[in-house]
Amino acid sequence: MEENQMEYTTHQEVDLSEIGIGLYALSGVYGRKDVKHVKRMLKKAYEAGVTLFDTAQAYGNAESILGETVHSFREDIFIATKVGIREGFTPDLSESMVRTACEESLQRLQTAYIDLYQVHFHDMNTPVAETVGALNDLVAEGKIRYYGVGHLPQDTAETYCKKGNIFSILMELSAVSRRALTTMLPLCKMYKAAGIAFSTTGRGILTGRYDSSTTFEPGDIRTIDPLFQREQFESALRVTQACTAIATRLGKTPVQVALAWVLEQPGIVCALTGPSTVSHMEENCGGSGWSLPEEDCATLEALFKREDAWLEKQQVHTIHLILSEPLAPDFLQAFTDLVYALETSITAGIAPEEKIMPLFQELFGTRKNKDEKKMGEIQQKMQDLLDDAVQGAAHS
Repeated sequence: MEENQMEYTTHQEVDLSEIGIGLYALSGVYGRKDVKHVKRMLKKAYEAGVTLFDTAQAYGNAESILGETVHSFREDIFIATKVGIREGFTPDLSESMVRTACEESLQRLQTAYIDLYQVHFHDMNTPVAETVGALNDLVAEGKIRYYGVGHLPQDTAETYCKKGNIFSILMELSAVSRRALTTMLPLCKMYKAAGIAFSTTGRGILTGRYDSSTTFEPGDIRTIDPLFQREQFESALRVTQACTAIATRLGKTPVQVALAWVLEQPGIVCALTGPSTVSHMEENCGGSGWSLPEEDCATLEALFKREDAWLEKQQVHTIHLILSEPLAPDFLQAFTDLVYALETSITAGIAPEEKIMPLFQELFGTRKNKDEKKMGEIQQKMQDLLDDAVQGAAHS
């Protein structure tokens, strides 16, 4: 297989590698990871030309692991971390929390400054102006170089762009999760922000290693991830088949095709990947340094158009069933179904994100005690919120 050299994009006088390394996996969401292997992978990634390393205060001990590992070459790389969530699902972006969290991250990362400090999730209780003010102060003090946003509703992200000096917008974007093409990427163009994509391999779907018989270990977030459920998974597998066919013809892997597609999107300067081994990191780096042929891009775009039309119809029907029928007797299945209905109602444009997120927080609060009564109440709240829109769409 032909080797490609890492390519770089310059944004606000910063050279960023097209492939970046994200450390979300160290939070335990995909099962336990061997820290020694991760540290070795991080060093090898630097040697392979990776300059952007992304972490967060909410990713367990990921900041500490990154800080320990990159200390000897810290000045050669671009460290991005996030603020707003420590643990749980209640964001806090108040001025005092932003300042305190920054000091804690600096200590864990063993660095005098953070290159990119990113708003992690939307805090509905703190005015955007307050958060932006705190971030501007941190820039003035030299504790952070730039700041950006991620995981925000489109209108909130735009508010940050208007009120602050946003370096980048972090967005989920892959061949199996394409909503950011019409929500976040237009903001990048409008406000001259860098697009940084995450979950670029569809949390592993686009490797081609998963099918309908796949099972994940308990605690793996993919057991409840809507992308691995129902019609979303069916569609994702068809997209993976298309990427695999292109990869076979081009002498690439499906992952490399998927990453090349992400990097083809105007405004994307870096595709974050989450490898925990050297071999996977090296494969991911092979997504840089080449371009998908135009005919293959056209083939994928035609497929996406068909899949979007099919998904729009199927997902509305599924949400209607989840909300109108009794919840599954198995707690995990019932929980997974409600997660699917909540997230899909956002991605399908059935309900605004700011109305859905409080229900998400309530739902995740039921997991510890397996509160089935509370889940029933959440289902009813969803019916009250979504019923007219879902029923109208389901019967159209």
